[in-house]
Amino acid sequence: MGDRNPVVLLHGIFDKQQIFTTMRQQLTQQGWSVHALDMSPNLGNAPLEDLAQQVAQYVEEAIAPDQPFDLVGFSMGGIVGRYYLQRLGGLTRVQRFITLSAPHRGTLTGNAWPTVGGQQLSYNSDFLRSLNADVHQLKQIQFTSIWTPYDLMILPANSSQLGIGLEQTVPVLIHRWMVSDPRCINLVETALSCPIT
Repeated sequence: MGDRNPVVLLHGIFDKQQIFTTMRQQLTQQGWSVHALDMSPNLGNAPLEDLAQQVAQYVEEAIAPDQPFDLVGFSMGGIVGRYYLQRLGGLTRVQRFITLSAPHRGTLTGNAWPTVGGQQLSYNSDFLRSLNADVHQLKQIQFTSIWTPYDLMILPANSSQLGIGLEQTVPVLIHRWMVSDPRCINLVETALSCPIT
């Protein structure tokens, strides 16, 4: 268990790191060193690029430069994680990337949120089309997308599909429950335990 990578957890819009309390406890009990940060502001009124810069700064301060780590992003946090990986050099550090109900192609609920971050998360936004244009970059690492077909925050729910890596669905009824549902946490554990190929 001593050779496990540290794990960094990225929360969603309107959330703080406390949303990961259950997941963090289980991963810690299973031997992972777990990190989380509060990205701010968390209401969608900052560009996602700014939040990704906060992730980069946190990693620089909290994790040794020669230490690879794994990244788990819930909802907006999955998209912030992608920007960190695809635009800020995170692919040189991260070995496993797991998203939970992340709107990889956007969500119609974002269309109704009149903030810069909300618009970036909107369905088929320019921001997401740019990331998706070179999504092949994520093939350099082990990528897993976990999502629920019953999601009413990510519309359509299959926007959480990215077409690469491993994809798993869990019949969770509420978007926020994805981070505390035992089935989801077990899948995250499995993905974090998967040998690097």
